[in-house]
Amino acid sequence: MVKQTLRKMRIVEVSKETDPVLHEAATIDYKFEIIRKLIHLNSLSIPVIYYHIDKQLALIILIPLTFAFLVVDIIRYYNPQIADWFYKLFGFLLRDKEKDEKKKRLNGATNVLLSALFCVILFPKLIFVTAFSILIISDISSALIGRKFGRRKFFAKSLEGATAFFISASIVVFFTPKVEHHFLEYVIGIIAAFFGTLAESMSFEIDDNLSIPITIGTVMWILYTLLLPQINVYYFG
Repeated sequence: MVKQTLRKMRIVEVSKETDPVLHEAATIDYKFEIIRKLIHLNSLSIPVIYYHIDKQLALIILIPLTFAFLVVDIIRYYNPQIADWFYKLFGFLLRDKEKDEKKKRLNGATNVLLSALFCVILFPKLIFVTAFSILIISDISSALIGRKFGRRKFFAKSLEGATAFFISASIVVFFTPKVEHHFLEYVIGIIAAFFGTLAESMSFEIDDNLSIPITIGTVMWILYTLLLPQINVYYFG
């Protein structure tokens, strides 16, 4: 029995090594993954602050901040001095795909800011706060649970990580703003959380910091229009 158990454990380890899509997060050490997600948690300040300010002020803050991150993120691929400084400070937190000199992809922080800027412009505040809060909380839950306990594949990620995403997203729905606290508002949020889980679990060329809130926000807006047309989704400005 001990030999069988060891054999099964070995099979699991081999599957991790031979399935780079499922265990993409393993390109950095788990302790650094935790640090990365703690930094990511600070992004929760974006929906919290935006809830208390108007759209114009939010854009005044986000546009130059996003531009600064974007410029540095792009220049690092072309300027050796900037690259040395950048990788010395943040290299241990970057996934392999974020250091790919050929594809020149943006890092997670830049994508979060681009996503926030785009979604503030696109969605009503009510929808943005829910979609972006789910992105932050549930992405953290999915990554940490998926890396630690992920064994069964679900699309491009693990079933365990996807489950953590959906459960945490559903909890977030109960704490984000509602116009009338109508029962269907919570149903809409949970359905959108499910689609957000699918977006997080599938492998797209678009970064999931963009695909997740855009998917959730779009589904919410459609469902509010269909199920609760009497509710003003612009209620919070």
